[in-house]
Amino acid sequence: MNTKQTDRRTRRTRRALRSTYGAVAAAAVLATLAGAAAPAAAGAGTPDPWVYSWGQNASGELGNGSTVEQHTPGPVQGLAREDVKELGAGGLTVTGPFAVALLKNGTLKSWGDNKYGQLGNGSVQARSFPAAVAGLNGVKSLAVGCGHALALKSGRVWAWGRNDNGQLGDGTTSAKDIGSPKPVAVQGLDKVKAIAAGCHFSMALRQDGTVWTWGANNRGQLGIGTNSNHNTPQKVPGLGHVTALAASSYHSAVLTTDHTVTTWGAGTAGQLGNDTVADSTTPVEVKHLEGVEKLFGGAHTDFALMSDGSVKGWGHNNVGQLGDGTTVNRTTAVPIDGLNGVRDIVASNQHAVALLDDQSVVSWGLNANGQLGNGSTESAAKPVTTLAAGSGVNHLAAGRNAHFTFAY
Repeated sequence: MNTKQTDRRTRRTRRALRSTYGAVAAAAVLATLAGAAAPAAAGAGTPDPWVYSWGQNASGELGNGSTVEQHTPGPVQGLAREDVKELGAGGLTVTGPFAVALLKNGTLKSWGDNKYGQLGNGSVQARSFPAAVAGLNGVKSLAVGCGHALALKSGRVWAWGRNDNGQLGDGTTSAKDIGSPKPVAVQGLDKVKAIAAGCHFSMALRQDGTVWTWGANNRGQLGIGTNSNHNTPQKVPGLGHVTALAASSYHSAVLTTDHTVTTWGAGTAGQLGNDTVADSTTPVEVKHLEGVEKLFGGAHTDFALMSDGSVKGWGHNNVGQLGDGTTVNRTTAVPIDGLNGVRDIVASNQHAVALLDDQSVVSWGLNANGQLGNGSTESAAKPVTTLAAGSGVNHLAAGRNAHFTFAY
């Protein structure tokens, strides 16, 4: 292509982006696609209004209309922060990365890989920009796993996507590469107030404080005392007074009314926090951890925001994803020095991201795909700045077991 043709194509692209985004956000998209920092990442001027994304993008999981990996935050196509109530990101690093956004009007949009029908639009075709999930409105919350998603509506749970382990909870189990491309009702659950999705399993918290699980159970992640999969919800025995759920890739964690954390499932990297490296098919208590205000679940790590404002973490740490300056796995909770004033934390396969009170965003861990968003591909065992203070961001999301991140 000669210079004149390139210039003409650039002008057409700029006009199209302006018509979709407006001038400020269009400039951010062009800068991001060219490998430059988006305006808010540079901390200059008023932040643009769009949801940001960065990291891996082979299946269009960043939602910016391309499949180009991004090392700095750039806008998701046509998705304004003020319209988004909640955003979940899922998938595995190689297959299935996707995202779902719950809008404040109760509808859903999705984008990314769609091999298992995890976009919920009735097809199995990937999509690099947000578009509607079929047939759902009035949704109150969502959860996203490695190849499936959940939605909470009127106290009941709907599910779609991959179902080879019964993770949709509708009483069926599909072949490995086949799922449900449209939402189906989870059986036998009502009065649900919170949901969570692990890699191939699901969780629900009922109004009475009990926890129900279904799907894959090879590591005991259902917490029911066995390793048998279940395609309908099962009550976790002996567990009540739960206030919050945190589903990880192959283990589960819950926060209780006494501000302690209980875990079960895979424990080989210390992710159960009970000072062992053994799996547990029944709930165990995280040791040396009291006064927890918020619980954040990652792929193989967990974080707790303490009543004094400090942060503690435990679990897998081979590339510094705990942010404690080491690459040593932690079998009990350790303080993450220098993390103060934290509003939100998300942890993916091998990186983590925190939102601070001043609306700055910091990241740490693996950075091979630019998932730390600081313009490099150099990993970091301690937090580095992704977005400057005053970014306008209030929430975060990260790929369940993959290398991409959102701020909104």
